[in-house]
Amino acid sequence: MTPALEEATRLLRLAQADRDTFVYLIPAAHLRDATVLFHAQQSIEKAFKAVMIAQQVPFGRTHNLLALSAALVENGFAAPYPPDEVAILNPYAVLFRYDDEDIALMTRPEAEQMVARIPAWAESVVIS
Repeated sequence: MTPALEEATRLLRLAQADRDTFVYLIPAAHLRDATVLFHAQQSIEKAFKAVMIAQQVPFGRTHNLLALSAALVENGFAAPYPPDEVAILNPYAVLFRYDDEDIALMTRPEAEQMVARIPAWAESVVIS
């Protein structure tokens, strides 16, 4: 296994761990959406980066799902959701973690569908 493929599979495992945490937290109504959806954002970010590493798509140091998704599309790797849809999770990466106001940009069930599909897609691209 090449170093790039090893790093990509490591990121897939971490994406799965964030997905598992997110799914576990979904029913916890007492938790802020910002706390729960942070793990959805992280799962998708790591899944995108796994594909990018495996397919040698360059990316900088970023949490920006719009930028990552757009770079994937530009290089011929379209995820199950378009860049503007995954970008809705961007504020959960940093902004909302340091704010005590909860702004609902996406519901937990909507994020759950996205988190179910994107890491699975990423795994199919990396492992193929």
